[in-house]
Amino acid sequence: MLGPLEAWHEGAKVDLGDQQQRFVLVVLLLHANKPVSTERLTEIIWGGNPERRTLVRGYISKLRAAFRQADDVSIDKEPTGYLLRVGADQLDTVRFERLRAEAAHADDRGRKIELLRAAVALWRGRFLEDIDNDRVGGPEVISPDESYFDAVGDLAELELAARDHRSARDRLRPVVRMDPARQRHAELLMRALIAGGDRVGAVRVFQDVRDATRAEYGMDPDPALRNLAARAEHGEPPSALPTPVRWFTGRAAELDVIEAAAAAERRAVWVSGAPGVGKSGLALEAAHRLRHRFPDGQLLVRLNGFTPNMPPMPVEDALTQLLGELGVPPEQIPSTKGRKFALYQAKLHGSRTLVVLDNAVAPDQVQLLLPEATGCFAIVTSRRMGEPDTGEHVRLSPLPSDDAIALFLALADPRRVGGKTAEVAAVVKRCGYLPMPIRVAAALFRRHDQWPLEHLLRLIEESGPWRTDTDDGAGAAAVRVSYQLLDSPQRTMFRLLGHLPGPDIDVAAAAALVGSDRTEARLVLDDLHEVCLLEEIAPERYQMLDPLKEFAVAEPSPTTPSESTDALLRLLDFYLITLANAVDTAYPFDRALQPATGRSCPVALAFTDTDAAVSWIATERDNLVAAIRHAATHDLPEHAWRLAVLFWRYFNTTSQLEDWIETLELARWIVSADPDNDYGQAHVLLRLATAHNRLGRLADAQELAVQTLPRWTRLGDVRGEAATLCAIAIPTMELGGHTQAMAYFATALKKYEQCGDLRGQAHALSMLGYLNDLHGDLDLALRQHQASVRMLREIDHVQGLAHALNNLGSVQQRLGFPAEALASHRKAHELAVEVDDNCTMASALNCIGNVHRSQGLLTEAVRYQEQARRVAANVSDADLRTRLYRDSGATAQAGGDQEKALHAYQAALDLAIGTGNRTYQAHANRGVAQALHALGRHVDAVPHWRAAEEQFSALGQPEAAEVRAEYADLTCACGQNVSDDQGGLDQRAT
Repeated sequence: MLGPLEAWHEGAKVDLGDQQQRFVLVVLLLHANKPVSTERLTEIIWGGNPERRTLVRGYISKLRAAFRQADDVSIDKEPTGYLLRVGADQLDTVRFERLRAEAAHADDRGRKIELLRAAVALWRGRFLEDIDNDRVGGPEVISPDESYFDAVGDLAELELAARDHRSARDRLRPVVRMDPARQRHAELLMRALIAGGDRVGAVRVFQDVRDATRAEYGMDPDPALRNLAARAEHGEPPSALPTPVRWFTGRAAELDVIEAAAAAERRAVWVSGAPGVGKSGLALEAAHRLRHRFPDGQLLVRLNGFTPNMPPMPVEDALTQLLGELGVPPEQIPSTKGRKFALYQAKLHGSRTLVVLDNAVAPDQVQLLLPEATGCFAIVTSRRMGEPDTGEHVRLSPLPSDDAIALFLALADPRRVGGKTAEVAAVVKRCGYLPMPIRVAAALFRRHDQWPLEHLLRLIEESGPWRTDTDDGAGAAAVRVSYQLLDSPQRTMFRLLGHLPGPDIDVAAAAALVGSDRTEARLVLDDLHEVCLLEEIAPERYQMLDPLKEFAVAEPSPTTPSESTDALLRLLDFYLITLANAVDTAYPFDRALQPATGRSCPVALAFTDTDAAVSWIATERDNLVAAIRHAATHDLPEHAWRLAVLFWRYFNTTSQLEDWIETLELARWIVSADPDNDYGQAHVLLRLATAHNRLGRLADAQELAVQTLPRWTRLGDVRGEAATLCAIAIPTMELGGHTQAMAYFATALKKYEQCGDLRGQAHALSMLGYLNDLHGDLDLALRQHQASVRMLREIDHVQGLAHALNNLGSVQQRLGFPAEALASHRKAHELAVEVDDNCTMASALNCIGNVHRSQGLLTEAVRYQEQARRVAANVSDADLRTRLYRDSGATAQAGGDQEKALHAYQAALDLAIGTGNRTYQAHANRGVAQALHALGRHVDAVPHWRAAEEQFSALGQPEAAEVRAEYADLTCACGQNVSDDQGGLDQRAT
């Protein structure tokens, strides 16, 4: 059946008769070893035509004759119908699934490949490709075609891991040629082509996939394919590794250990050692040497385990960064640590990726960051020892004397050190044989080209350690000499960089830090970089190594005791004003509700386009979060809460909910300390309410919004009152208070009209239209949605317009205008793609599926709702997830798959109960009741019928009467039990 229908016996093909006879055989095969009645055969093949019933016996007789020579196949007449007896292994469909299962449980990769090749070889074409499925069961016939594609993908992944890229390439080409939108198979084919050196072929595959996905789904290929295309075009895999350390010297034994562990497919290597001993340098050198082993990418995360002024990076943030480096867009990164971990490991699965985890504070910090996928590898660095389950351990000691000397000689002018072996040995000894201070000393020597080596040695010997309680004073001497030779602006910049709250700094921020202009700051940073006191990690972006930071922090200002405090205040002013400018440009419709900064900064940045503004926010994200934390803990409350509030829209649109909640909770703690700070409390509580609503914490969101309203009222801010009324209305509506919610939205609408805010008016109208839609007033809902759409078009609010068009399309569908509904939802999808809003994108696709279902086009409905599910996979929006389950349940129900419908409705019900959304609970209960009734589980259905009717009644929705009429017409236990119970309820109420 895996291709055209064929039967073979002892090497000879069996004649299966005409098409009608083959239909009878297929139905029996699809129910192999189970009886099928004459009536059922007639119903399936001839649509229940009674005149055809008499044909069944004749076709059965002919089939028996065809199989007469086969002792192990028979068609027997049972009391309940005809039963085809056939051994399980005689059916290619069964053999295929058995081989797949054996492959899944095999331990050896070679054996897995052997079994999957045997399974895939069974296929000769599409499942029953010469049979009209509508004549043998229609939608009841479950094709194993998808299982075939899964098996091909699994086999290709194994072949790639075994370096058999040619077999994978040849296997995948026909699959991708047949359907270029199969992104998993396209990705594997691109990897196989790149492995074989055919980069042009890989780019062509990507172009075909891109054209197909845009034409069919209106979206671009997944990030993994985009990364592969970039790799094919540029010849390099996606890599976050900085350039390797120049003049890396020694460590041959340690590099051998790391390379041997990678070759043996160990999980990780843990490198530990003292500050400045070269842990990060060794990790980077090893990573670059291993790039050929890990062609699918090299990732790097700096975990800040021992970085001065910075807390260790939380695991959640590290996972976010890793997912970003793997090509996952910010808005698709999940909100919880567990889901981030699952997505991270899923992205690594089937790849050969190297992960460098630099500066870990402890094993607990890296447990979830270590790759679990076979073929991936991690290098961890830390000042602490690892645990047995964190990989093979490499302990770094100071360089051997010869290697230390070789490093200095490699970095110095050979003409100036010729014959000075003893002096060089003395210099590296005074540097503690540590790579970092040796590099600093060599840079100092290079810069002062008139110094004799003896002068450098004397300066180092005269310098003491920067702390008396450390055992690395020998290494510090070279740093101290270098510091002492800096001029005043350079020393100031060096000292202040040690106090940075964030991981790095650009030229503009550095200018703010020291109180200079950008030109002067650029020159000073370049000077510090020249003498190895700073690392340039990106164009005009710098980072100070942790041991140097420790030195800088310990060095006091020679003139001003408050030097660092004053500098950090200037830096926070820079971040505050530049963030306000970026938000003002990127999210112009939020301008009226943004808090005033109340500060000034002469070097703050301005932005002229949205992309540049959003790019700056994304680049500075870690520095901005660190600035909020620093301000919150250093008595700078106004900076802390204003930065957090300005940040909210970026976090919301990119679904970075943990940072959103964390920064706003810090801000809430700060503004709550001042009971008279209505201005700060109003801004913070409003945005915090929005964040809780996104997470489905409806009661918390409602309470926070209610607390906010009187603060805006006391401030006399009408727009703030309107926004807060909407923030109260939304969770109130979802918790079942529809009448109250309508009143809130109506009041908000008046206030938005009062202040001339068209965006706000459109939002309130759209939500009123949504509620009127729920309550059956479709004409009013239509007018409100149309008015909302007109306003949003007038002000060109693309994201808001996409939302409003989805709401309009839903009403148009219910009014019986499917063409208009499809046009609205398709335009909503187009706009959502334009602004990269995955939540609205998924909602639009789901709604398009609903329209197709209403027209009986179930295949199309399933296709669009599957697309919606994929787009929404990593969107943290409880409302969207509930709707997707509910509507996929309705589609499955329409297609007769009651088990699938039940599971979907139950998932929707679980989510709705978790968030408290009463409307969704009612719809889900109704769906569960209908599915259970259809499955004959009438007793189980009763409480769901009852709950649906009670909930719709409490909400005042017309579905209450529909549910009552629905179960009143039932003659099964459902109708009787619900009616009896309802009678009991009425009597008790009386």
